[in-house]
Amino acid sequence: MARRKKSAEAELEESPTEDTSELQTEAAEESDQRPVITDEEMFRPGRAWYVIHTYSGYEDKACTNLEQRIKSMDAEDLIHHVVVPSVNEIEIRDGARRTVPRKIFPGYVLVQMIQMRQDDPDAGEQDKARSSKAWTVVRNTPGVTGFVGSGTSPTPLDESEVKSILRQMRAEEPRIKVGFQTGQSVRVTDGPFVDFIGTVDEINPEKGKVRVLVSFFGRETPVELDFLQVERL
Repeated sequence: MARRKKSAEAELEESPTEDTSELQTEAAEESDQRPVITDEEMFRPGRAWYVIHTYSGYEDKACTNLEQRIKSMDAEDLIHHVVVPSVNEIEIRDGARRTVPRKIFPGYVLVQMIQMRQDDPDAGEQDKARSSKAWTVVRNTPGVTGFVGSGTSPTPLDESEVKSILRQMRAEEPRIKVGFQTGQSVRVTDGPFVDFIGTVDEINPEKGKVRVLVSFFGRETPVELDFLQVERL
């Protein structure tokens, strides 16, 4: 996946840089409602997973646009699943926790569709026509800048790559996004050491705890705090 991603980065250099936070929030709410893909559905005969790239920050919008085109162009028998690879993270901001989606591969979307055979000399005319239609539906979707691969012959993902990405998305517990690092100065915002300035000594993302060294009676004292109880300076 890393190799394919690198090959597409040059085409994304001139992507828009405007603020898309509101767009992402609305689309993220829609993506949470999409059904989970079962192991059986993940790999069916005659189908393959391809990668398309979009302008960074427009992944969810491109996904929604493509799903609408699939229905309007009667291509549901050609294109089966559209997935924006993302995982949920717990972000701590302004003393509050909130769950936010994080894109695993910004600027990229996965599409499960029929195998692309329009350039296969052994394919029949019907298979070539179906492949050409599926390619056109995806490629001409607003927000999609192209397939990962050469010309009209996109490169399918390996089965192991697909399994790794989709199973990573199924993580039961959201990850905690840590907003500070070891050795960084922080301020205690709650508890008996409120307003004390200290240094981050150890971070435990699994428990949501951080150990901070604060100066107490002239000595550095380790204090274990919740992520909500500290803020960066």
